[in-house]
Amino acid sequence: MGGVVNTMVPVAVAAVAVVLVLGLWNMMRGGSANRSQQLMRWRVILQFAAIILIMASIYFMRG
Repeated sequence: MGGVVNTMVPVAVAAVAVVLVLGLWNMMRGGSANRSQQLMRWRVILQFAAIILIMASIYFMRG
């Protein structure tokens, strides 16, 4: 189980980075404000998932 969680951590962090860059790109080019808000909401959700995965990874490394 720990191996699966350890492999998902970089994927989750990369997903957060991609959504962050997409949101910033949309905002900088003057895109839809609703689209930027939606992307930032997804970023927060993905950050939460990444934190949960990181904590699970730490938990499984201990035991």
